[in-house]
Amino acid sequence: MEQRRISGKGHWYHETQSSRSDAVLPLVPEAAYLEDRFLLDLELSAEQRAAEAAWLSVARDAADALLPDNSPVTRLHTLSSYDRLSTALTVAQVYGVQRLCNHYAARLAPQPGPDSSRESNRRLTQITQYARQLASQPTLIDDISRQQLDEVALSVNDIVTFNQLIGFIGFQARVIALFHAHQGLPVRWIPGLDTQQDATAELFLEGDKLWQPGLPPVEQRYANTYQLEVVNVSLAQRALNPLSWLLAHDAPPLSVLSQLTHLLFPPNAATHDDLVLVNLLTARINGSVSCFSDATDHWHGENALPEAIRNGERALQAWSHNHPRERAIIQAVRVLTRAPGSFSAAQLQPLFEQGFSKNEALRLLVCSALYGWLNRLKIGLGNAIQA
Repeated sequence: MEQRRISGKGHWYHETQSSRSDAVLPLVPEAAYLEDRFLLDLELSAEQRAAEAAWLSVARDAADALLPDNSPVTRLHTLSSYDRLSTALTVAQVYGVQRLCNHYAARLAPQPGPDSSRESNRRLTQITQYARQLASQPTLIDDISRQQLDEVALSVNDIVTFNQLIGFIGFQARVIALFHAHQGLPVRWIPGLDTQQDATAELFLEGDKLWQPGLPPVEQRYANTYQLEVVNVSLAQRALNPLSWLLAHDAPPLSVLSQLTHLLFPPNAATHDDLVLVNLLTARINGSVSCFSDATDHWHGENALPEAIRNGERALQAWSHNHPRERAIIQAVRVLTRAPGSFSAAQLQPLFEQGFSKNEALRLLVCSALYGWLNRLKIGLGNAIQA
């Protein structure tokens, strides 16, 4: 959605805020010129920089791959720099993380917008609506949503990149919220959208489901050398295996996402109950039925917990009453997943009281943010079918 410019370019406004506040927030031009395009120059302690250096470096590569300074438009790749930055700002505003809003608004302001034709306006309206829905209420996305993107001339390559971008900004927003909370800093200085509502329980009551792509994957015989190299690596990642050939339409983001899953989900992640619990929670909130089914298959704790998560908040509260360690994880993941702009040190303290170190708590919740990215890829790019 086009920005409204007031007093030249001294202010910015975006459609996702239109019902939240009458205040027009000032543009911060210097926010566009940051050395760190992922944490947006948020200062970390020396200990944090050392402990998280590997995956943060890859996350910066993801920012460069999805939001480069220049995005040449071709027949198969029609997302311009304006399209990408407008989408990034839409998603950032959904989550209400000010640091992101400042950065993407400042980068978007000088970009030449689309022409004023009816077709261009319809295209921009459609991609803005899709981005807002996938970010705020993923279960609204279905085959019709993908068809609507096709109708405004987004190619399969575009749709893959577009979903990767939305997932990435959600990951970025949650990671920045986490680091702010660690430092006792406020996350939300502006109103975001309302807290995300959990997916309905009915989605999860039909037994285990598998994921299938809703768009044509890259055919191996037509893949170029780089695509083959990236897919061979990503196929070894359990979380990415079913998605790999579809995500190969845009291989650079797939490459960095594969590196992130390798670094953040250790080889024994499938049997690590804390990570499985985080996977269950994010999938349940976001409505990713196939992710939930996969996580359930790898749960080795009490059988009652996945069922409580499946059945909704009241059942989960009853179960967690006598399980303080799991309750601390549940409370933190819920706030981070539903409303990252509201996340604070108050959600971290119960984890510390249950014996988690600062680095352990941070890493577990970063994994929650990454699961949210994967949930949105599966929802946006395919469907869950009966196993």
